[in-house]
Amino acid sequence: MASSAALDGVAAASLRSVLHRVQQAAEKSGRVAQQVRVVAVSKTKPVSVLREVYDSGHRCFGENYVQEIVEKAPQLPDDIEWHFIGNLQSNKVKPLLSAVPNLAYVETVDDEKIANRLDRVVASIGRKPLKVFVQVNTSGETSKSGVEPTLCVDLVKHIRNCPNLEFCGLMTIGMLDYSSTPENFKMLSDCRSEVCKAIEISEEQCELSMGMSADFEQAIEMGSTNVRIGSTIFGAREYPKKQAQ
Repeated sequence: MASSAALDGVAAASLRSVLHRVQQAAEKSGRVAQQVRVVAVSKTKPVSVLREVYDSGHRCFGENYVQEIVEKAPQLPDDIEWHFIGNLQSNKVKPLLSAVPNLAYVETVDDEKIANRLDRVVASIGRKPLKVFVQVNTSGETSKSGVEPTLCVDLVKHIRNCPNLEFCGLMTIGMLDYSSTPENFKMLSDCRSEVCKAIEISEEQCELSMGMSADFEQAIEMGSTNVRIGSTIFGAREYPKKQAQ
């Protein structure tokens, strides 16, 4: 008899393993798995592999590059909840929102300029308000995008004054090697406490997007509600080989 992995395909079997690990980590944090969203990050992977994961029942996918998401999204069912989790330039906002009407979240808003651009474009194309996370640079690395933790509250307040944006929570990438330390997660949690106090909402109303393939279990145990998992589901990223000179 064929194994379930063979029947499902490698990515679907890997997703099932990830979901089991998420459940265990959530229980350690005193929650249930349904309180943690798993974003399957399919950077560099073909639509056929995404379709395999979709067919296994998963509906939440993320992409890092505008070019990839605008190519893939129209080829896949429109009940997918897409997350954009890469650095977003102002000139790419309209192509992104126009091509992906089922884009649910932008997780990487790190200054007022990009917030204003998103707000205007959402209004101009007449789509429903866009959910956004504020990206916080918790590691202090100059190579990382993200607002300084001390400026986090001001940016959240600005977003809440944008009628076409819905502030949902805070996001961090972590260290240079795309793994995080408990200090990164603790800092994001501390930022949430400050934000919630400043804008008078409960902490349950402010999500934490932290944790990726290398560290998602620890992130969940420290309160993450949204983990972004790529290689553990889809395997190593596949970049085109450079042509010989």
